[in-house]
Amino acid sequence: MKRVGLESSLAIAEAVRLAGVDVVSAYPITPQTHIIERIAQMVADGDLNASYIPVESEHSAMSGCLGAAAMGVRTFTATAGQGLELMHEVLPVASAMRLPVVMAICNRALSSPLSIWGDHSDIMAARDSGWVQMFAENGQQAFDLTLCAFRIAEDVEVLLPTAINIDGFHLSHVIESVLIPEQGEVDKFLPELPRPYVLDPRKPLTMGDFATPELYIEAKKSQDVALRNSKKVILQAWQEFEGVFGRRYSPVETYRADGASVLLLTMGSFSEVAMEAIDRLRESGEKVGLIRLRLWRPFPFEEFRQVASQADLLVVLDRAVSFGGPGPVCSEVQAALYPLSKKPQVAGFIGGLGGRDITTEGFEDMIRNARKKADAGRLGEVEIIGVRE
Repeated sequence: MKRVGLESSLAIAEAVRLAGVDVVSAYPITPQTHIIERIAQMVADGDLNASYIPVESEHSAMSGCLGAAAMGVRTFTATAGQGLELMHEVLPVASAMRLPVVMAICNRALSSPLSIWGDHSDIMAARDSGWVQMFAENGQQAFDLTLCAFRIAEDVEVLLPTAINIDGFHLSHVIESVLIPEQGEVDKFLPELPRPYVLDPRKPLTMGDFATPELYIEAKKSQDVALRNSKKVILQAWQEFEGVFGRRYSPVETYRADGASVLLLTMGSFSEVAMEAIDRLRESGEKVGLIRLRLWRPFPFEEFRQVASQADLLVVLDRAVSFGGPGPVCSEVQAALYPLSKKPQVAGFIGGLGGRDITTEGFEDMIRNARKKADAGRLGEVEIIGVRE
């Protein structure tokens, strides 16, 4: 294992190379382009023995992935923002057909107005596409979770497409220290797994065919059960990853949450800025902590409830707008807490849209503002922070 300074996008490309991907079907779009450029160079230089398909659009990119995965080969793509929306039509096809495509998403704001900068609008618009979805906070996690994604997606108990989300520019274009393992270590963690259902002219089968109303509901029920049941394989894969590489991942991860009466909830790279805010507030004697959602789909109900129920107030940061309603993460959290007899009050905030920074002071203000709202009984209001007057 060696430590190198590597851009997070290139760390993902390196994980794809070490995973021995067979087919890459992709179309470039900012801020994802560096991932695909590096993989294309690896293929051209002979460093990755894979077929690279330079398609004409993101819709075609995902369609190409479907064909490759249906043949039983290891398949990868990457996209961002409007590219994810253009392939949106094909996303639920991949999950319904149980095709273990792995995709990196450099999360980007959606038009209009046109923005190439990062927020979570793209993945939140695709949250119900049936994919396993994880969030990384730094370059090391981006590398690690890419390897884990192949292990999870291809497990015979899962066979579902899996997405790794990294924040556009805030993470995708940042150079960080990353530990890169040897090929033998990766092979130990990521063996070739059998595919029970592949297209083979010797054993004909049909995928994604027409379904009448008498069959459609049962198909969707089966798909939902499969995604929910994937969590036990995700936990197993992360445990195996820790055994090989020594780094631990969990569906819900906390920071200084013990004894906290107020918990802040974040996803993605802004979590590391939030940690600094928690440190400052803790040093001033305030009982605050941080929840970081690593696993977005399937939603980790049990782990989340166990942590969140200990607090009096939960402050949720969304980086996407659900127009006319609360933020998508906030509404998800409120629904997850509903069955509990003892549950914290929830204050929802929306920020960091279109690449706007949230500083350490911004997180501190968010927590203080949430307390004021709770005291005034105004927690039902949705507030977009950082709006210039």
